[in-house]
Amino acid sequence: MRAINPSSGRLIKEFTTHSPEEALGITECTHEAWLKWKHTDFRHRQHLMHQAAEVLRNNKETYARLMSTEMGKVIQGARAEVEKCAWVCDYYADQAESFLADEIVTTNASRSFVSFEPLGVVLAVMPWNFPFWQVFRFAAPALMAGNAGLLKHASNVPGCALAIQDVFLKAGFPENLFSTLMIPASQVKEIIAHKHVRAITLTGSELAGSQVAGIAGRELKKTVLELGGSDPYIVLDDANLDVCIGTSVNARMINTGQSCIAAKRFIVVEAVKQAFEERQKQIMSSMIVGDPLDEDTQVGPLAREDLLEELHKQVQSSLDMGARLVLGGKPVDRPGAFYQPTIVSDVKAGMSLYHEETFGPVSSIIPVKSTEEAIVVANDSDFGLGASLWTQDLKRGEKLARQIESGAVFINGMTASDPRLPFGGIKRSGYGRELSYFGIREFVNIKSIWIA
Repeated sequence: MRAINPSSGRLIKEFTTHSPEEALGITECTHEAWLKWKHTDFRHRQHLMHQAAEVLRNNKETYARLMSTEMGKVIQGARAEVEKCAWVCDYYADQAESFLADEIVTTNASRSFVSFEPLGVVLAVMPWNFPFWQVFRFAAPALMAGNAGLLKHASNVPGCALAIQDVFLKAGFPENLFSTLMIPASQVKEIIAHKHVRAITLTGSELAGSQVAGIAGRELKKTVLELGGSDPYIVLDDANLDVCIGTSVNARMINTGQSCIAAKRFIVVEAVKQAFEERQKQIMSSMIVGDPLDEDTQVGPLAREDLLEELHKQVQSSLDMGARLVLGGKPVDRPGAFYQPTIVSDVKAGMSLYHEETFGPVSSIIPVKSTEEAIVVANDSDFGLGASLWTQDLKRGEKLARQIESGAVFINGMTASDPRLPFGGIKRSGYGRELSYFGIREFVNIKSIWIA
């Protein structure tokens, strides 16, 4: 297993992988740790989870630089990611007990209630784009609910995977309660099938999700899948363009465009299309592309060279079908997996940029004639993760938000994940929810207790 710096293409470090026998042994040890952990009380778990938040904050620069070197995350964004992980740890430390408190139900029994009890070992198959956040948003609620965690991280961020395991050890969690498996994707099947793995959560591609769900289905094990999206950013004719356009750039370029909930399809009513396009071009053309460790850098490299090649194919094929290039449109002439900030307008149905998820600094502008057409186009997608809608008529906005097929709609703001709100999608964006009290209840036994 190798970590490659996407800014230079140079090897950072080689890591030893676990053999199939070692991986199964780690899984057994994680289960043994859970047998004791499930009996701990919320106060004990709360103390340790707050300690994890402190470990993250106290080592913020170290973890941020690790993310920047392994997957190219701009350093400012990497620091913010560490802070967000600390937030989710604190949030569940404080809220888990109330989220999982017994719920009294009136029946013909003398007493009846619903209890929420841990399932056991939860396997997490995680992606590289937010190498800390994706893990902590699963791990914090899972551990606070009394479960154990087993992490199979993306192969290009092995250093991050081991660092996260170390966070929990430094915080005082029991050894083996949260374990990292250094294994290739081909070994995941055996781990899912292990009798002590009770549930699986995956964030990743449609292919990976369907494969894991298929294996888990055969084993009759619960899954939660977050499989990305092609989020619409709908701009109506009464939008506040000054705020809307500036936010659109942040919404598209966050993490160099490598975010499941980044705005990807800018569906703009024709009355304001020219102004939107010109202003977005003005902002994006001035963005600084460079070394992610440089404090001034706004756009870093893509995480891998193959991702760069795939993104360029999506742009080029759309241009070949009649889309119009407004800005950029090709790799940056320098070492590393850098792509120019790009705007492609007049995108239509049938084009790659209309239908496919794009992971990179590419804005796709889809013109529409009316509000009604905007909603039709927004829903004309296999994905349904997030959406953003811009209008100054808030009643109208709320009515339209209910018509959009997605797991979240943000009116006059960019889509974001927040520990206080459930996160997840519909259609080919997956199923189940993370975060909020919905997320912590995904991996518990919802048990009815009836007393005569």
